[in-house]
Amino acid sequence: QVHLEESGGTTVQAGDSLRLSCVASGGTFSTLSMAWFRQAPGKEREFVSAVSWTGGTTFYSDSVKGRFTISRDNAKNTLNLSMDALKPEDTAVYYCAAQRAWNSPLRTGPYDYWGQGTQVTVSS
Repeated sequence: QVHLEESGGTTVQAGDSLRLSCVASGGTFSTLSMAWFRQAPGKEREFVSAVSWTGGTTFYSDSVKGRFTISRDNAKNTLNLSMDALKPEDTAVYYCAAQRAWNSPLRTGPYDYWGQGTQVTVSS
């Protein structure tokens, strides 16, 4: 069983930067493909970014492309999301997710494990 724990969420102002982290335990991190999703109040959970096992392949949603960067450190079992030029519409609970394959990485369904989420609030 893989346990994921996010951290780094807080309240920032528009234009600020923030870095989220997700630490994995209970599994072989280097064999997991990883992703970040987010969910704003009253909205469905949406894809933010995904990274393959080695970090060689990444995907971003159009809304964050060019502003967010996903990265992973397999030696530290850690997934990161660096967020720049934050906007009020980035306000959401951000979730870390993991799957043992690389199936439809932009969709929530294939992910086997989820963290509890960390709140990011961007004020205008």
